[in-house]
Amino acid sequence: MNKQVVVLVGAGSIGMAIARRVSAGKHLVVADYSREKAMRAAETLENAGFECSTIECDLGSKEDILKLVEYATSKGEVTNVVNAAGVSPSQAPVEEILRVDLYGTSVLLEEFGKVIAEGGSGVIISSQSGHRLPALPQEQNEALATTPVDKLLELPFLKAIDDTLKAYQYSKRCNVLRVMYEATRWGKRGATINSISPGIIITPLANDELHGPRKEGYLKMIEGMPARRAGTPDEVGDLAEFLMSSRGRFITGSDFLIDGGCTASY
Repeated sequence: MNKQVVVLVGAGSIGMAIARRVSAGKHLVVADYSREKAMRAAETLENAGFECSTIECDLGSKEDILKLVEYATSKGEVTNVVNAAGVSPSQAPVEEILRVDLYGTSVLLEEFGKVIAEGGSGVIISSQSGHRLPALPQEQNEALATTPVDKLLELPFLKAIDDTLKAYQYSKRCNVLRVMYEATRWGKRGATINSISPGIIITPLANDELHGPRKEGYLKMIEGMPARRAGTPDEVGDLAEFLMSSRGRFITGSDFLIDGGCTASY
């Protein structure tokens, strides 16, 4: 029980890049919707010298998140939480995007905020899409930030969404607002929590979008951004490592846009 534990939810490219940077000498719990994907990720990491275990977890299920919290705390003291799970507009219908990306992330923040260790830290991977959503009325911002998690999906303006991109944008805006709201709870335990909003980062999920119905828009964004290229998971990992290190202790409740200047150029 003296072991420090890192929890990674979402065994994709960005999550793996972050885990490599913050898990040395700790026990890494790899959680994913696909047990097989989690096991493949754990095998790769174990072959690189990391100590891992795996658990199947549907981010959109509160029951699964509670099981994950119980499993992680049985391994030791949870010092780091990384949520890199989610579904994109081309991968799922509106209801599934809201259930996983919006509701599930909010539950995760709340439940791990109850057990995070003194001096611990967490990072939620959001998206530049949350920044591309037009300004919301203040009452909607407040509702997304503070509504009890079990009531979130009942908000009328969320129930009215009929477009997958808008569902994704609302979900990612909610991620950022919930991180701000939960920072106070995490702070009472001496822990920090921040979000990172990547732009176009080359991952399997991004490749789905680049070959999906919105591909022309994504290619135009890449051509027009100051960086003139897509990003890499390692670049997101470098930022996350800083935020979760001793150098980032004064940073909490914040969101970091890492998109090659895409949002600034539009």
